Amino acid sequence: MVHQTYTADVLVVGGGTGGTAAAIQAARRGAKTILVSEFPWLGGMLTSAGVSAPDGNELEAFQTGLWGAFLQELRHRQPGGLDNCWVSFFSYDPCIGAEIFADWVKELPNLHWISLQVPLEVYRQRDRITGVRFADFAVTAKIILDATELGDLLALADIPYRWGWELQSEWGEPSAPVKFNSLTERYPVQAPTYVVIMQDFGEAVAPQIPTAPNYNPSLFAGAWDGYGAETFLNYGRLPGDRFMINWPICGNDYGQGVGRLIKSEVTRGEFIQESRWHSQNFAHYIQHQLGRRYGLAREVFPHTQKAFALHPYYRESRRLVGLTTIREQDILPVAGGRVASIFNDAIAVGNYANDHHYPGVQFPLQPKSIQWGGRWTGTPFTIPYSCLIPATTDGFFVCEKNISVSHIANGATRLQPVVMGIGQAAGMAAAMCVELNCQPRDLPVRDLQAALLQDNRSNAIIIPFFNLSPNRSDWLHRQLYYLNNPLAYPASGDCPGLSTDNYFESNVNEVLISKNKCFQGIFYRIGHQEYRFTVTAPALYQGKNWQLVTLRSHINEQLHAYPDQQLITVWGRENHFSNWLLVEHLSEG
Repeated sequence: MVHQTYTADVLVVGGGTGGTAAAIQAARRGAKTILVSEFPWLGGMLTSAGVSAPDGNELEAFQTGLWGAFLQELRHRQPGGLDNCWVSFFSYDPCIGAEIFADWVKELPNLHWISLQVPLEVYRQRDRITGVRFADFAVTAKIILDATELGDLLALADIPYRWGWELQSEWGEPSAPVKFNSLTERYPVQAPTYVVIMQDFGEAVAPQIPTAPNYNPSLFAGAWDGYGAETFLNYGRLPGDRFMINWPICGNDYGQGVGRLIKSEVTRGEFIQESRWHSQNFAHYIQHQLGRRYGLAREVFPHTQKAFALHPYYRESRRLVGLTTIREQDILPVAGGRVASIFNDAIAVGNYANDHHYPGVQFPLQPKSIQWGGRWTGTPFTIPYSCLIPATTDGFFVCEKNISVSHIANGATRLQPVVMGIGQAAGMAAAMCVELNCQPRDLPVRDLQAALLQDNRSNAIIIPFFNLSPNRSDWLHRQLYYLNNPLAYPASGDCPGLSTDNYFESNVNEVLISKNKCFQGIFYRIGHQEYRFTVTAPALYQGKNWQLVTLRSHINEQLHAYPDQQLITVWGRENHFSNWLLVEHLSEG
């Protein structure tokens, strides 16, 4: 029974990565906004799902918008820094991430956050969505955003959506199957993971982790073969001797009967319970194999199972049938290039490699990885505004993994920084639709792009360039130029006419006064984009060997040009758990 009805300009349903970003951006733009979340933490994948070692958009040039602001806050708040693991350049306590989002929400008097609620019914007038009913209240709004983890509003509102695979005949995607088969039947979508946080108790004996139902140790046999136990644990190492267990190889990905997630509330609960049992059994297996110094972490998440995330890490959901659908071709590099082609209505950027998870199955995909900065990264691509808008419904956006995207391309668009960028754009668009009294499909896209580029708190990249640092004075000018001249966008991904010397002059003081350490040593070129550094000074580190990596374009150029066995001086941060030195500045001699 509805006891109260709230009214708002913008309603965001779901407090995950995209929904949190959307609500914050809409409210910052001035819209009266209501955010309704299922869980007591905001941030979704980045916090309540426990994936606090995010992938993608790691290069300095792509650290913009709310994603860049989030990283800056983490650097200020996370004791000991973010260099703790080898799967990501940013690893942190998920509680700190949740605190950042909660603080941002508290700053906004026009943003009302209601937690621990799920949508039960969607109100509509003909082809327009007008409101959503929850357990004992309802919200009507001019614009409504589906930011649920599994695209629940799409189902409640009978908005057309996709679930599962598309064949190669649909869009000509090179990695799509020619016909449906046992893989497509067994795993209609990618497998989720129920993240569990473990801890190294050192000399102490950790409490024994009991087995859960369906324990089968053979499922986990060989989990860290080829890596070693220490490297396996350091994959997702967090501060405080904790480990994010989100491991795809004979690990805790769980996809058995994954279709149950959208059949009914009962079957969804059954799947979630089984996936948590599966992670508990993997944690038990790790403890049994590696010893009782490793146990379940204490006091991580705000519920009774404190070492387990608040919900699974969902890699895929229902996917909108939108005005535009992102296909695999849209995320792959153009012929002879290092970037994908640009959508005219681009509103967000990603660069992650296309990554699919099907337990026990190796599924080949068209490669989009590139070597850059001494390591592997991914081809940059853009997200179009029109993939957020239903083909036939008004008053409505999506802003999570539920965008209009193919099953194949979802493997690259689902990552945390991309979804945060999608959410920021959707929130900006929703507020602008309210201002202009227009429907999402009628919003002038150039106005939205300009608003994102010029946002006074968290301006966001739209055109991806490896070498266009966001702190350059001409950043906005160059973004707007290529936005208006997309055919001039170079296949190399490097913005023409930029001087490395100018970059150095504008950034060197900032670098040298930061907390980076200085080392002298010998540079070794091991292979293309593979560099080793042997320290000669200071004496404390003499003889130490590191892999050199960087997130800065001008450093990448210097490393690429240095001759083998060059004497160099390096300012950077060491990561003991990946054995790399993250280079912020270097010079010869």
